[in-house]
Amino acid sequence: MKTVIIHGQSHKGSTYHVAHALGEKIGGACREFFLPRDFDRFCVGCNQCFMEDEKNCPHYEALAPITSAMDEADVIILASPVYVYHATGAMKAFLDHYGYRWMVHRPVKSMFRKQGVCISTAAGAGLGSTNKDMADSLFFWGVGKIYRYGKGVAAITWKGVSEKKRASIDRATTALAKKIRKRYGRVKPGIRTRVWFFAMHLMQRKGFNERDAKYWNEMGWTGRKRPWRS
Repeated sequence: MKTVIIHGQSHKGSTYHVAHALGEKIGGACREFFLPRDFDRFCVGCNQCFMEDEKNCPHYEALAPITSAMDEADVIILASPVYVYHATGAMKAFLDHYGYRWMVHRPVKSMFRKQGVCISTAAGAGLGSTNKDMADSLFFWGVGKIYRYGKGVAAITWKGVSEKKRASIDRATTALAKKIRKRYGRVKPGIRTRVWFFAMHLMQRKGFNERDAKYWNEMGWTGRKRPWRS
């Protein structure tokens, strides 16, 4: 099993330790990227990825190592500390570059058989909205099974996290890793994803965007083929 972790920060605080621990417990190969250290560009709104080709994005080459790692992975972990009730700006800027992969445009077939995890930590509140920031992208990419884990650590550094909370994190990540390993190779999207996909299927049959419609036709998705079927 292959796992990739995208850290929404470059420092190794509480969120890093939770995500890293989960990656180790899942087992297998694990690659980690840190934002903005490994990618620090902002989407410029040129629309090249939507209207022409994602390779025309001015940041395509800079983003390619992370894109390849996500495509090769069985599990994608997005991790971000809570910054003013939301994911970090670095995480948001990163996710902005994959709008063309949303179901409304050109989702990647392999995503529908992957598992995704959203992890957030905070000294106080904002866990739900932060995980939602990341889960929205995983869902609209078509990721077949998505988990969310948010933990209020009541501390601003990992060193300040109490032993009781660390033990709770350890139990939770152990249980989550077990679920992920058990589902490995048997992932299929749920009804919500299938309903959204069907709605996009109807839209693409009408050719809303020429570039997207061509892609959907080539994949056979405007007919009876579905990305989660062999």
